[in-house]
Amino acid sequence: MDDMEKTIRKHKGESMAMSVETSVDWRGRPCKSNKHGGMTAAVFVLGLQAFEMMAIAAVGNNLITYVFNDMHFPLSKSANIVTNFIGTVFLLSLLGGFLSDSYLGSFWTMLIFGFVELSGFILLSVQAHLPQLKPPHCNMVLEGDNCLEAKGYKALIFFLALYLVALGSGCLKPNIISHGADQFRKDDSKQSKNLSSYFNAAYFAFCMGELVALTVLVWVQTHSGMDVGFGVSAAAMAMGLISLISGTLVYMNKPSRGSIFTPITQVFVAAITKRKQICPSNSGMLHGSQLPESALVSSSNVRNLLHTEKFRFLDKACIKVQDQMQTSESPWRLCTVTQVEQVKIIISVVPIFACTIIFNTILAQLQTFSVQQGSSMNTKLIKGFQIPPASLQSIPYLMLIFLVPLYETVFVPVARKITGRDSGISPLQRIGIGLFVATLSMVSAALVERKRRNSALDSNKILSIFWIAPQFLIFGLSEMFTAVGLIEFFYKQSVEGMQSFLTAMTYCSYSFGFFLSSLLVSLVNRITSGHSSTRGWLGDNDLNKDRLDLFYWLLAALSLINFFNYLFWSRWYSYNPSLSPTSQHDSYAEDLENHSLNSSKHIAAHDNNIP
Repeated sequence: MDDMEKTIRKHKGESMAMSVETSVDWRGRPCKSNKHGGMTAAVFVLGLQAFEMMAIAAVGNNLITYVFNDMHFPLSKSANIVTNFIGTVFLLSLLGGFLSDSYLGSFWTMLIFGFVELSGFILLSVQAHLPQLKPPHCNMVLEGDNCLEAKGYKALIFFLALYLVALGSGCLKPNIISHGADQFRKDDSKQSKNLSSYFNAAYFAFCMGELVALTVLVWVQTHSGMDVGFGVSAAAMAMGLISLISGTLVYMNKPSRGSIFTPITQVFVAAITKRKQICPSNSGMLHGSQLPESALVSSSNVRNLLHTEKFRFLDKACIKVQDQMQTSESPWRLCTVTQVEQVKIIISVVPIFACTIIFNTILAQLQTFSVQQGSSMNTKLIKGFQIPPASLQSIPYLMLIFLVPLYETVFVPVARKITGRDSGISPLQRIGIGLFVATLSMVSAALVERKRRNSALDSNKILSIFWIAPQFLIFGLSEMFTAVGLIEFFYKQSVEGMQSFLTAMTYCSYSFGFFLSSLLVSLVNRITSGHSSTRGWLGDNDLNKDRLDLFYWLLAALSLINFFNYLFWSRWYSYNPSLSPTSQHDSYAEDLENHSLNSSKHIAAHDNNIP
C-alpha cells in the first residue's frame, strides 16, 4: 500500500505540471506561469473577436442590398446567396477546428485564415469601387428586367471575394474561443475561475462588434457607399489581426496532435471487429485501465480518462485477445480506455448540441420575419428621424453590453456562494435557462403580431415599431445564457487536442438552425395551403394577409417541447470523472486514487483465484 500511495503522490505531482508541459510559447519552448497565459494574453484574442465580428457582421447584415442593387441578381437569388454565405461560414468552422487540433494549432490557424478573410474584404471593396468590375448602374426596382446581371469574370470576382471571407471567418471562429480559453490553466484555482469570466468577456466582445456593425458600419455603407463600407470592414479585420499578433510573446500555445479522426475511427473499427466478444465485468481488465507509470499523462501528453459505464459496446475495442503467439494487436484492433472515452464524450454531447438547433431557428425569425414586421409598422422615432427595421437587431446587443458585466459582477458571485461552483451555475443549467427564455420570446412575438395585424385590419392603425422590441430583448437575454453556456460546455468537455473542433460544433448549430427555419417555412406553407385556396400562413407578401402570429405560436410550442427534451438529455448526461466541472484538479486526483485502489482490489482478487 505504501508503494501505491507513493505512486499516486507522484502522479499528482505530474498533473500539477501537466498544463505547463503541454503548452509552449511561440518558439516551441515550455511556457512559464509568470510570463505566459492568463487574462493578459486572452485580452489580445478578445480584440480579434470584437474586430472580426464587427467586420463580418457589417457585410452579412447588408449583403443582400449589395447583391441586389449592385450585382443585379434577382431578389430570390440574392436571398439564397446570402443564406448560402452565412451557412457556409458556420459549416466551415468544422474545418477550422479540425486543422487547428490536427495540424496547425489555433494561433497559426487564426493567423493564416485571418489574412484569407482580410483579402476577401479587400477584394470586395475593390470590386465595389471600380465600375468596370460591376454591371452597369441600373435601378433594379424600376428597371429590373432591363438590368444586366453580373456574369463572367465579374461574378467570378464577387463569389471569389465572398467565399474568401466565408473561408477565413469560418476557420477563425472556433479558434478564437479555444485559443483564448487555452490561456487559463485548469490546475490553477484562480485561473480556473477566470475561465468562466473569459467566456462572458468573449460574448461581451461579440456583442460590441455586432452593435458597432449594426449601427456605425451599416450607416457608413448606406451613406458613403458599399465600397467604403467594405473598406471599413477590411480595416476592422486588419485591426483584429494586429491585436492577435501583439500577444504573440505571451500566448500559451497547445501543440497539434495529428489527425483527430484517426483514433475515433480506430475505436469504431476495433469495436465492430470484436463485436462478438463479451465485455468483462471488471473494467480493470480493459486495455489501458490499469495504473501504469504514466497514469495521468500518456505518451502524447494527453490526460488519460477514467472508464465510464455508458455505451459499453464500445468497450469491446479495449478487450485484449489472447493467443499462443502473444503478438501485439494493431491499433485498429485494440484501443485504450482513453480513446474509447473520448468517443463516448463526443456521442454524449450530440443530444445537447441538437437541442440548441430550435433555439437558432428562433434566431433566424428575428433576422427575417421580425424585420419584416418592423417594415409594416411606424418607424418614426422623433420628427425627421426614422429607425431602419434592420437596426432592430441591435437592440439585444445594446442591452447585453450592460447586462453581461452585470451578470459577471453580481449574479455569478451570488450564485457561487450558493452552488460552490466557480462559474456560479453549470454550463448545462445556463443552457437550460436560455432555452426556456427563448420560448417567451416567441410568445411575445406572437402576441404583438396579432395586435399589429388586428389594428391594421380592424382599425386601420399602424403600431409603433417599439412594440416588437420586447421579443428582441427577451431573446437577447436567452442568448446570453444559451450561447455562452454552450461554448463553455463544449470547451470544458473536450479533451486536449479536440477543443477547437468541439467548439466548432456550437457554430454548426447556427447553420442547422437557419436551414431548419427554411424547411419549416416551406413545410408550413405546404400544409396550411393544402386544403384551401389560400397561399398558406406565410405565402403572401403582405403580412396583413399572412398569419405570422400562428407561425410564431408554432415556434413557441416547438421551443417548449424542445426545452423539456433538453431537460431529459441534460439529466441523462454524465461528466467523465476526469473532466469534472468542479475543482477539476482535486477531484481528478481523488477519482484516480479511488479508481486505483478499486482496480488493485480487483486485480488482487483475480490473482487469488489463480491456482
